[in-house]
Amino acid sequence: MSPAASPPSSPADGVALHRVRVDGEAIVYRLYDVGYEIHIDRALDLLASSAPERVRPVRGEAQAIQIKNPPITVILGTERMSVGARAVDAECSARIFDFGVVSLRLRVSAPPGMPWTEYASFGNALDVSVNLTPIFEQHLRLLVDRIAPAIERRAIAPVTEDYVVFRITRLADPQGGKVPPSALPDDDIIPLLLNERRELSAAARKELLPHRFSYYDDDLAILTWDNALIVEPAAEDTDIQYILEFANAQLLELRVYDAQLDAELPRMYDRAEVARKTGIALFRRYSSLLAELQALVADSTEPVERVENSLKVTDDVYLARVYSAALEIFRGKDWRKGIDRKLAIIRETYAMLNAEAQARRSEILEVAIVVLIVAELAVALFVRGR
Repeated sequence: MSPAASPPSSPADGVALHRVRVDGEAIVYRLYDVGYEIHIDRALDLLASSAPERVRPVRGEAQAIQIKNPPITVILGTERMSVGARAVDAECSARIFDFGVVSLRLRVSAPPGMPWTEYASFGNALDVSVNLTPIFEQHLRLLVDRIAPAIERRAIAPVTEDYVVFRITRLADPQGGKVPPSALPDDDIIPLLLNERRELSAAARKELLPHRFSYYDDDLAILTWDNALIVEPAAEDTDIQYILEFANAQLLELRVYDAQLDAELPRMYDRAEVARKTGIALFRRYSSLLAELQALVADSTEPVERVENSLKVTDDVYLARVYSAALEIFRGKDWRKGIDRKLAIIRETYAMLNAEAQARRSEILEVAIVVLIVAELAVALFVRGR
């Protein structure tokens, strides 16, 4: 039986959470769409000097997660930066997805044994107070230049996606004893995940922190729209992060194609109106417009299908439930419905314009036939009159 989401709990063993010591880090993700498709094998060759890897989830249950074309992971370097009053080193890395997404990550370790309240402040500062755009954009430019031959229709979309994972490997009391993740109640998690210092109502807590998962007694995953808290003592186990990053990459692609269709619909209406007013040139102008509409539908439908099929869940296991919860939080189905609705409008417009062109063609053919008949009768009458 698959593990269930664990209910909110209260501090255990009499340890006040402000006295809990944390060993952890924060990973800031910024995802970019850089092209129509990235040919992974070619990108691997281009990044060979940086020892790229193609990793999958490592848990035994991960067999229920099928990834057709695993992304590439590559280390990009280290950045010195300030978080609050601290100067810290941040490891920059990237994960490259075949459907055109590059996910840049900055991993910043918190000082060991940091009190929980300080760790929350550290996470908040990294999440909202530090301008990471220059760092991300520099590494994106260098990486995209390196793998440019592997990118089909290279173009960086204006839409990006941000996400932060607060990763904790150890919770301890002042004497060094282990504190279970069940000792983390919602009231003390809210300052970290929601950056709220005032006490929230019960309804708000239920609405904003409904997705809380645990597989073992010593792990925990809490998901929100723009960040997550992961308690995992096994440093090598990054499966939850992998799944969340994958879901964010899929979300970004849906947002990118939704934005492209939003921009294309007004242009389509304008071009249709121009074509309708051109009179005798209607056929040629509609022919070009109809061809563009067909290409637009194909260029939107095929990559969206590729994105959605890039990761498939075959069983209701723990990782699958986390992945499904992430898609629910990110409103993946709503974004897909929006895309389908806009594609339906384009298809209907195509059918309408095509029918209008066919009707106009039929009218002209009918007129031509009538003219020919009249001409033939006129010639016959003229010949007979002579």
